Amino acid sequence: MTEKSRSTSLIHHDYVPPADFASPVVGVHKASTVFFPNTAALRTHSWLDKSAYTYGLHGTPTTFTLEARIASLEGGQQALLAPSGLAAISLVDMALLAQDDELLLPDNAYGPGKTLARHELRSWGITHRVYDAMDPASLAALLSPKVKLVWLEAAGSVTMEFPDLRALIKAIREHAPRAVIALDNTWGAGIAFDAFALGVDLTVHALTKYPSGGGDVLMGSVVTADERLYKRLALAHSRLGLGVGLNDVEAVLRSLPSLPLRYAAQDAAGRELARWCEQRPEFVRVLHPALPGAPGHEAWADTCSAAAGLFAVELDARYTPAQADAVVDALKFFRIGWSWGGPISLAVPYDAASLRERPTPYRGTLIRFSLGLEAVEDLIADLEQALAVLDERA
Repeated sequence: MTEKSRSTSLIHHDYVPPADFASPVVGVHKASTVFFPNTAALRTHSWLDKSAYTYGLHGTPTTFTLEARIASLEGGQQALLAPSGLAAISLVDMALLAQDDELLLPDNAYGPGKTLARHELRSWGITHRVYDAMDPASLAALLSPKVKLVWLEAAGSVTMEFPDLRALIKAIREHAPRAVIALDNTWGAGIAFDAFALGVDLTVHALTKYPSGGGDVLMGSVVTADERLYKRLALAHSRLGLGVGLNDVEAVLRSLPSLPLRYAAQDAAGRELARWCEQRPEFVRVLHPALPGAPGHEAWADTCSAAAGLFAVELDARYTPAQADAVVDALKFFRIGWSWGGPISLAVPYDAASLRERPTPYRGTLIRFSLGLEAVEDLIADLEQALAVLDERA
């Protein structure tokens, strides 16, 4: 055997492993190039209905499997994967909006999504306005035939208000029936409530958070139950060249079976810590939708069966932003960092006034806590010792 023939035999080997292999782990199929059995298949295979493979960017068995599971989790029919939650939001905006269209956003929406509207969308001739998510009349007043897309978010970013989703959706259907209703469902994670049963057209989910669960993956998804809407989104997804790493897909697939257990554990820990915070004189407000008296608690109780392990506190106005930073810096188990849903608890201070375009009731500095998987008694002790720095700096 010559060296050339040996090299060729390594590439074009006849062995094919037997097909009947099964294990708890989904196989990782990596590809840019995908082989076709013949030229007829090359010309006729279509990735759009996920019945065949054409190119790695358009799907492999691994990505199709994760998309099917995420669609099932959310209660939809079809899912698309994106490189991040923000990329998923951007896909929806770019697929569904054109020059002279208008977009409506809740004022408590995820900040980078609002920034996208203020910059790229505006430069493309797409206008946007913000509404008060806690006041359906505020939304109804902005609806017109020009509105093509309305974003909902439950709970609101950082300040955690839970809106009356039924009332907001009803207003849209009555006043702008052709508008697409999109929900950022990252907080609910497909666990807390059934978004499609409420009447939304699509959901966006930052799989970076609870589905990943490890704090080490960036990924997003778009889910819909409408086949025509799916095709519109999928074709834009293809034209934009959006793809995700197959090892990241593997990581999310591995974490998905434990999602309900992790969500429940972080929910329980979050509520326990939030109730402890309600007793502390340093905080004038605890923003957790599952707590009576929190903004939107009644809507949460009417809609949800669970809550994310995520809440914010408003420090008494007598404390300065520097003192809030000192509390966060003094934490030992809570680390400082963006995101949530992973195994390690996080804390981040916010200037409340900078988060909103409309008037806000929040006057003091906010601290957002996201619960990981540590023992809640350790997290309570950690926060208690960190709050002591306020007395030291009084």
